[in-house]
Amino acid sequence: MATPTVNVVRWTALLTGITYGIFHQSTLQAKYDEKKAAHAAHQRAHLIEEARKAYAAKKAAEKSGSSSLITDPEDPKFDLEKVIESWTKDS
Repeated sequence: MATPTVNVVRWTALLTGITYGIFHQSTLQAKYDEKKAAHAAHQRAHLIEEARKAYAAKKAAEKSGSSSLITDPEDPKFDLEKVIESWTKDS
């Protein structure tokens, strides 16, 4: 049979361990949440930058007019007049 002093020490150690575990888990969770938020922000910034580059490329292609020209005769949007007109401009 354990003495009251040993029981107090055991219960104190148990409660101290549980309290430490709760606080330690909360700090680890906070660090994880910060890291996850930073990663999400970085990912959004990366996607925005890619979209800007794609938009700039699309605008540049529209200015040159080459993107709207379809040279495949099997395509339903094929326009022979536009192809011939582009050939005459190039010559």
